[in-house]
Amino acid sequence: MNHFFTQRRDRLLTYQAMREGKITSTRRKACPGCGAESSALDWSRNGQVCPQCGYHSPIGAYYRLSMIFDPGSFQELEEKLEPADPLGFPGYAEKLEGLERTTGLKDAAVSALGRVQNHRAVFVVLDSRFLMGSMGTAVGEKVARAAEYAQRHRLPLIIFSASGGAWMQEGIFSLMQMAKTAAAITRFQEKGGLYISCLTHPTTGGVTASFASLGDIMLSEPGALIGFAGPRVIEQTIGEKLPEGFQRAEYLLEHGFLDQIVSRGQWRHVLGRLLALHEKGGRP
Repeated sequence: MNHFFTQRRDRLLTYQAMREGKITSTRRKACPGCGAESSALDWSRNGQVCPQCGYHSPIGAYYRLSMIFDPGSFQELEEKLEPADPLGFPGYAEKLEGLERTTGLKDAAVSALGRVQNHRAVFVVLDSRFLMGSMGTAVGEKVARAAEYAQRHRLPLIIFSASGGAWMQEGIFSLMQMAKTAAAITRFQEKGGLYISCLTHPTTGGVTASFASLGDIMLSEPGALIGFAGPRVIEQTIGEKLPEGFQRAEYLLEHGFLDQIVSRGQWRHVLGRLLALHEKGGRP
């Protein structure tokens, strides 16, 4: 077992221990949503959701998977895949090395095989700690390979998006991932595969313009900002004020873009139910 897999496994186990209350802390955390302070332990026990107002704080990929997978079912895929530096962009290689040291990640995506309430599925989870979860060549390749793996093994594909856009240090190579991932997802769906797209705050840029918007079932966490560009950029471009809540999950649910909003503590139940229905051919 190599160093990076060991580090990731240990990080996953640490997150599981936090969920079970085995790690205590007297540190307090102020909510970015309501400003109220709660203990770090309360935040941890609540899945990094504000105990006061329900604000969903961004979380890491391994933490999210630990909240969803059946214990002991985590199997990482493509763990050695990492970004390239095709343009020799100044300082890019050093930046990637620094992010790897501080996050334990090789890139902004973790792909894995696991079980949810005893139902197998392939997952890809974007991690905003690594260049805002944006899509470079490695992320695009992981998404494409995950779709191909799910197709070969006749498994559902579930992707959690949390992204800022493309990696401009990779130039056109990064932008090409939009077409690449969209094509891979489309081939998977044309072969009868089930793709569940799960959007978290924020999901923007090329990720929204490609695979994140192609789900057979579209789900989101509460309050997530979802769109190609942010509201301020759109307002400045069109010279008009946008409707209240525009591009937020609740607005998009009301206008038919989303099928359901799922609070963080309900992901395991909701996904398990959807996978069970899929295995039964849609029968309750």
